[in-house]
Amino acid sequence: MTKADLVDEIAERTGLTKKDVADTVDEFLQAVSRALASGKHIEIRGFGTFKVKDRKSRLARNPRTGESVPVPPRRVPVFKVSKELKDIVAQI
Repeated sequence: MTKADLVDEIAERTGLTKKDVADTVDEFLQAVSRALASGKHIEIRGFGTFKVKDRKSRLARNPRTGESVPVPPRRVPVFKVSKELKDIVAQI
């Protein structure tokens, strides 16, 4: 499902215009991005949690040459699914 598909489904179910729904979805995604960029975590009960994890530096291997390559530390966004969502998906 793409963002456009999501907008279409929400607009159809709520009766709102696609433009209003698209603006709301875009604002939601931007708010999540801003929160994660500032190191906050977002918990949506019944859906899951978005947060940022710090990855340590490590040595990786270049598969083409076999040479060891240092990978610097970095911050990555992660999503943990809630138990309720897991149960909903398992029923399907």
